[in-house]
Amino acid sequence: MSGEAGYPDEPWDLCGHGYVSLWLVPEWALPELAPGVRPVTVAGRAVVGTAFVDYLPGGLLPYHEVLAAVMVRRGARFGLSITDIWVDSPASRAGGRELWGIPKELAAFGMAHGRVARARASEGDTLLAEAEVRSGPVGLRMPFPVVGTAMQTLRGALARTPIRARGRLSLAKSAWRFGGRLGWLNFGRPLGGIAVRDFEMRFGPRHQRVPPSGACVPPSGA
Repeated sequence: MSGEAGYPDEPWDLCGHGYVSLWLVPEWALPELAPGVRPVTVAGRAVVGTAFVDYLPGGLLPYHEVLAAVMVRRGARFGLSITDIWVDSPASRAGGRELWGIPKELAAFGMAHGRVARARASEGDTLLAEAEVRSGPVGLRMPFPVVGTAMQTLRGALARTPIRARGRLSLAKSAWRFGGRLGWLNFGRPLGGIAVRDFEMRFGPRHQRVPPSGACVPPSGA
């Protein structure tokens, strides 16, 4: 465990179930992205993913999560910039922020699994997201892991963190409702979704070196 915050050192090995949907969102509606990256766009609309995730006991930390991530590129490299994310674990919140620059906040969750899964996240009295996911039969386990990169702002620098995941996939029809700080997603057009069951994921360790916590970071252009 790292320091006073009580979060685990990287990498984090996690397992559970997740529900992912893709959207096309007008570029002007996007939140701020990490420095030096640009959104991947189709006809002026950015590709955005939303997800509810239930990280189960057996992984490093059990907790619930809802997030929005924008597909981005930096030169020839592609990745994800997680712009909005909530969890119900203080350790996950602290670790995500300190290790990788992921702007995790705390929220209350309700989640039920099945062929029709339901999930809800709220911040106080404010609804953040609600989803009903109807998935088909569970498909075969992925023969190889999906590999990606999170590109985040960490202590004034761009931090790139690898993600590897595999699980059992099925196509899904999802109905989402957004509110609060996720309201910008109401401008999006749905593309489709998947349910990922019994996944295993490794997050980290981070590629880039960034200034240590508490270090003085010079202003841009200095």
